[in-house]
Amino acid sequence: MGKIVYLMGKSSSGKDTIYKKLLEQNDIRLQKIVPYTTRPIRAEEQDGVEYHFTDEDGYQELLKKGEVIEARIYHTCHGIWRYFTVADKEIDLSMQSYLVIGTLEAYEKIRIFYGKENVIPVMIELDDGVRLQRALDREKAQDHPKYEEMCRRFLADAEDFSEERMKSAGITQTFYNGELEQCLEKIMEYIKKYGA
Repeated sequence: MGKIVYLMGKSSSGKDTIYKKLLEQNDIRLQKIVPYTTRPIRAEEQDGVEYHFTDEDGYQELLKKGEVIEARIYHTCHGIWRYFTVADKEIDLSMQSYLVIGTLEAYEKIRIFYGKENVIPVMIELDDGVRLQRALDREKAQDHPKYEEMCRRFLADAEDFSEERMKSAGITQTFYNGELEQCLEKIMEYIKKYGA
């Protein structure tokens, strides 16, 4: 039986890098679940790789079809942005294990939908000062930097990933991403332990 490895963490904690590294591993074969968003695509992103990019009409259509498992809405400085997971017909836990990045709130809904025993939480942590510098560097590289949104996300993370919320979601183990290879090695051991 396959599992869903659910990767979480505050913004700029290194989730995207860890995600890519996990997909490259040969001893655990994880397929990606690509989430959806209505936010604008960033300069370095490709549709269908990091996210499926859509608009509000696309979201409403999937919602009407009953295909949206979970959805989050963010009132940003640039309008409403949605992030959501779709019940993709290609997801077959009897054949394969999967990897997805998301929020703590989304993790809880995915766990309800697919069953607690089938979802492995992987929470990434990193020093707030390092995260803030990474976020600033990333935003500077954009054609049209959105610094206000970067700050909003950074502040929202403190609430979204509070100790109380993590405890309530049953997150008992975290992985500190101070040194990428060591962090990745610990995550791999953890994933194998739970049968992905």
